[in-house]
Amino acid sequence: MAEDIQSLLKKIQEEGIKEAEEKATAIEREAKRRAEEILKSAREEAEKLIKEAKAKILQEEAYTKTLLQQASRDTLLVIKKEINTLLQKIILLEIREIFKPEELSRIISTLVKEYKGDPTQEITVLLKREDADNIRNHYLNKLKEEVKRGILVKQSDELTGGFLISYDGGKSYFDFSDRALAEYIGNYLKPRLKDLLSDVVKES
Repeated sequence: MAEDIQSLLKKIQEEGIKEAEEKATAIEREAKRRAEEILKSAREEAEKLIKEAKAKILQEEAYTKTLLQQASRDTLLVIKKEINTLLQKIILLEIREIFKPEELSRIISTLVKEYKGDPTQEITVLLKREDADNIRNHYLNKLKEEVKRGILVKQSDELTGGFLISYDGGKSYFDFSDRALAEYIGNYLKPRLKDLLSDVVKES
């Protein structure tokens, strides 16, 4: 009887150990499965965050690049405008320097002498006040004698230099004013200035 009890206890013990081992194995297996799921989820989340971060960086880089390009274009436009304004001022000053009384008289004399139209038609010349007075006082009589035609010299408060000349009694004028010539020369030089600026930008 004692042996039966002993055998029963041993069997219960073995079964208990076996059951405990099976439970432990099941718990270990479940823990391992959960750990793998957690790791997989964490890895996927990390990859997602990295992908989003890279996309955001690329987006910000593209935006920054766009801003830099826009800033460069704006700066270049401002520089071009400043240079064009400066160029116009320089040309205007140079033309006014050229239009000294003697040179102004020589140019007007050439235009009057070379006109082959109606000899009875009076030629009208518009100048700023100082130049008109100078031409009248020092050059007009001699020029009239040379070309044998009427020449009317008039002053204009709108002119700052140069002159306007009419061969049809003031109905229409050829504009040789300082501003008109400066604009003409400036327009001629601007394409070359544009090319020069483009070359500078390429080299920088």
